[in-house]
Amino acid sequence: MPSLWSLLEQGVFNPQKERLLETVRVWKTGRRKKMSILCLVVNTFRPMQLFLVKVKADRGEQYKVAYRWPLAELKLVDGKTLDEGLWRSAWVCTRIEINEEKNSFSLLHPGQIKYICTASLEAKSQLQASLDFDLHLDKVYKWTTSSLDAKKTFIRCLWKLSHRYLAGSIAFVNVPSCAAEGRQRPQEDRKDPAEAESQEELNMYQEMTPKEAADVLKLMEEYEPLVNNSVVFAEQLSNDLRVLDEANLRAIISSEKQVTQLMSNIDEALAEVARVEETLQIYDELLGSVKHQMDHIHQENSLLHRIVSNKTRLMDEILFLTTQLNLSREHCDALSQADLSSPSRVKACIAAAEALSLCMNTQIHPGYRKLQSVAEQLIMFETLKQNFESSFISHITNIFELQGNAQVPALAQPIDKPSAPSHALHHEELVPYTPLMTWLRNANPVLFCDLPKVYAQNLSRLYDREIQAFFEQAKTFLLGRRKGSLQESLEKPITMGSRQQSRWSHPGSREGQEHTLDKGNIVMQILEQVLRELQPLCTTEQQFIEKFFQLSHDAADLEVSTSATKGEKSTASPEDPLRTKPWSQLEEPTTRLLSEIFRCLEPELRGFLDICNKIHPFGCLQVLVTLNDSIFEMWDSSSALPSSFLNTILGNMLLLAKSSFNKCIGTLCKEIEETRMPSKLKGGILPSVSRFEEFVNFSEEVFRTAQRRGELDKAHLRLASSVFNSINSLSSANLKVNTDMVMMENFHHIHCFLCQKMIHCLEDKKIEAKQRYSEHMKKYIITYLGQPLEKLNNFFEGVKARVAQGVKEEEVSFQLAYSKQELRKVIDKYPGKEVKRALETLYRKIHKDLSPEENLLPVVWHTMEQELIHQYQEFEELIQRCYTGSGIAMDFTVEDLLSYFSSITLSSM
Repeated sequence: MPSLWSLLEQGVFNPQKERLLETVRVWKTGRRKKMSILCLVVNTFRPMQLFLVKVKADRGEQYKVAYRWPLAELKLVDGKTLDEGLWRSAWVCTRIEINEEKNSFSLLHPGQIKYICTASLEAKSQLQASLDFDLHLDKVYKWTTSSLDAKKTFIRCLWKLSHRYLAGSIAFVNVPSCAAEGRQRPQEDRKDPAEAESQEELNMYQEMTPKEAADVLKLMEEYEPLVNNSVVFAEQLSNDLRVLDEANLRAIISSEKQVTQLMSNIDEALAEVARVEETLQIYDELLGSVKHQMDHIHQENSLLHRIVSNKTRLMDEILFLTTQLNLSREHCDALSQADLSSPSRVKACIAAAEALSLCMNTQIHPGYRKLQSVAEQLIMFETLKQNFESSFISHITNIFELQGNAQVPALAQPIDKPSAPSHALHHEELVPYTPLMTWLRNANPVLFCDLPKVYAQNLSRLYDREIQAFFEQAKTFLLGRRKGSLQESLEKPITMGSRQQSRWSHPGSREGQEHTLDKGNIVMQILEQVLRELQPLCTTEQQFIEKFFQLSHDAADLEVSTSATKGEKSTASPEDPLRTKPWSQLEEPTTRLLSEIFRCLEPELRGFLDICNKIHPFGCLQVLVTLNDSIFEMWDSSSALPSSFLNTILGNMLLLAKSSFNKCIGTLCKEIEETRMPSKLKGGILPSVSRFEEFVNFSEEVFRTAQRRGELDKAHLRLASSVFNSINSLSSANLKVNTDMVMMENFHHIHCFLCQKMIHCLEDKKIEAKQRYSEHMKKYIITYLGQPLEKLNNFFEGVKARVAQGVKEEEVSFQLAYSKQELRKVIDKYPGKEVKRALETLYRKIHKDLSPEENLLPVVWHTMEQELIHQYQEFEELIQRCYTGSGIAMDFTVEDLLSYFSSITLSSM
């Protein structure tokens, strides 16, 4: 653990470039609870200065300086010591304590112990009073120490510093000179006889050193025979000691001259040392006066430097106040007049406002504000600021009102496309006031916050008129009529009803399809033009208000999130572009302001999209594709703002377009599923299939260049399922034609159509259509398969039934109804000519049932041929198994059947 000395040096004095000389723990006399430390320190600068420092200890052994006095201010040191005997008693007491700690009483004579204990008891009563001392500084400080030695050491250090550095200017009272100088008292040299005797006894009983013990052992070994006789051994040692004493005396007598010479040399050296000390004392006294004069000169120089420094600082502060708080007369006139009628005067007002802000934002000491001139100057600045604020707000508000009341220019001549008005002139009129808006925002944010609202309220009236006129113009282009007949055209909307959509029921109406596509292209073109005109209108206004009203830094978080959105564009789902544009953006200042300015934009755009949906049966497709493409185009455009207000509006419209599209598809699916088939249906392609085909053709043409088609794929799947359900419902309908034939043709038509379109999302439906087509063709063939050989077919069906019931095949001929005679009768009814005639009748019926558009007759006829041959082979096999050895055979062969089918096919070509 570091000592107190090192803690004080490292933590308190070394950082201040000071050196610690002495310390003592003290407390105020009578109040021991608050312990302090008195320190004597000297700084390391020239000339050196001495200080008396009072240090207090905080919590955690942290020391800090409480008071600091220059040592030159110390006038008197009172040691509170009454006589010299007290110092002797204290010394004796201290020695007693030391001996007690070392347990050394056993080495003292009993008489000495009695004397020491008595002296200790007498001194104990007076020792406590000797621990106090007083220091006379600016007032008298009374302190008490915990140790007499610490007090003596501290006073001794004070005495030395006073005589060495302060020419003995400090007076010492009640302090023995021997204690202050650090010398032993003469009385200690002249000890009383009892004490001398005690000291001699102590010396007699000194402990031997290891070397002396080794010499004794060696001597005892040398005189080992005599050791057993102690008397003889003692005599021998006495004789040897006598011989040594004689030798020492002779050596001393022989060296007496050298000793005398050495003593004389020592006396001469002591005399020389005394002369040197006297010379040094004279020099020290001479230099002491010089040092005192140099210290006085240094102090005077320090005072002169301080005076110069104070004058310099005062001059700097005066120059600072006179320059920083000075506003020129030109600026004061510009602010007081507040003339904003011309660009040059606006620039003068901008410069004056900026100069005023510099003056008012100058950081000055709080005490300077109490100066009358400074207070008057600040009051003048505040008055100029308030007056100019009022004038500027009144001027800019008048400009807002004039712009809001401006008239929309009428169209002088017909134009080729709808065009939105431009506000470039309005913005150019307000741009010169941007620095003043910045100044007002910083000077008075409360007044500034109302200006954007005033601007929005006034400009919204102008934008309402312009946007309404723009959409009226777009509606005129869309409907191809003038404004007076718009209402008439909208009162007769084109709905999805069967009567008004009769052209959708005729897939062969090429002219109707082309007319529909042309009208759809017009809708897309007009809508694209409208959105193309709205983009610069909204973007320019957004950029202007962000710059003019200093809203860009309020939307800094939005810009960061938008850049992150663009960076993650490749990872986001391409089917939902609005997922990265939350509706919470409307809470931002820029968007709230734009919502007020363009308050009529969303309702007008919604009404225009409703007209686009009504003007065409599937206008919702064009609206959906156009909105999607426009949003993607804005995102990719470098001129458009990523957080554009128009993007939010278009996002809302896109959600409505999706909803309208889904409703349209749902209505179409319901109409397809609920379509009633005419009772006189003669086959062919159903209206639901034609509707589906035309919708797919139209939608694929519309979505040909679209950047996303997720909604269309879902619609295709819904419509395909509805068409399949509509075809399946024919099985329960009371139709005069074969339902399998109608379902076969329609599924075949759907399969061919999907193979031609190659739509990825309908691959499963294409496979299902092929399966259903094959299934119903098989059912249709089986239905007519028994007609050419009906009785023969019935007979063998009965044979197979008997075998299935458990009758053995060789016993079937013993059944009365299936005997050999009955088989010969049935076979005789189907000669080759009769079979050929029946096949010709069947061919004519199939040709009558099948529609010529699908051209399924060759396929069905060929399949019928394969099935009939397979049936014939089955009959032959049954005859071989059940009528073995009967020699019964049919009148025609497989080759005959092939020739019949070939001749019928050739004759029909």
